[in-house]
Amino acid sequence: MPKPSTAAARRRATASNNPLAFLQRPAGQLTLLGIAALVIIILILTANSGNNGLPATISTQDAYQLYQTNQAFFLDVREIEEWNEYHAPNTTLIPLGQLAARINEIPVSKDAPIVVVCRSGNRSDEGRDILKRAGFTNVTSMDGGLKTWRDLGYPIEP
Repeated sequence: MPKPSTAAARRRATASNNPLAFLQRPAGQLTLLGIAALVIIILILTANSGNNGLPATISTQDAYQLYQTNQAFFLDVREIEEWNEYHAPNTTLIPLGQLAARINEIPVSKDAPIVVVCRSGNRSDEGRDILKRAGFTNVTSMDGGLKTWRDLGYPIEP
């Protein structure tokens, strides 16, 4: 039996030590292209998942900018007693404990921007999550709540 040439033996040894040697073969190149295509598809689907730009939470100042320009529906999830004490004008009250049962009272489309507010920012997170589970896609919670809103001198009604 003839011995393999030393050049062929060196090529095999080099290929086995080179972790990217599979890219020199068509099957390896096709595999890499497939992975790249899959990553691109996932990125596109994630970017178009229905969130029109609102993060999970926003600052009171950012919420006020949306409020001033009438770019979002504001939903207050506090209790009626808290609402009667003070609230932001032109907002809608649906207490958190009633929200899931009163989803149909939200007067905007499921992709419209919605800012959920409460006293300090805790209940609004839960309200946001209830709306998202109900199919609303562009919902955020205001950090700091209406307490911070009032402290910053933003408009309130008694």
